[in-house]
Amino acid sequence: MAQITEAIFTGGVLKPVDNLSLRESQRVRLIIEPIGDSLPDRGAALKQLREGIASMRFSSKGKLPMRDELHDRI
Repeated sequence: MAQITEAIFTGGVLKPVDNLSLRESQRVRLIIEPIGDSLPDRGAALKQLREGIASMRFSSKGKLPMRDELHDRI
């Protein structure tokens, strides 16, 4: 069962703020997301994304296959 909690990084160790329902020595997967740090400039990131998309060049010879036709090829 997934649990979401905050932790504090102190002395090289992550210390959860809340109690975790884990057994001793249980392996877990961590996704680290800093809290309270400044976020990147969303406006600048969106502008960069749009410019990147605008610079892409797509071309095709002839009619593109429909979704059902693509599935029939597999």
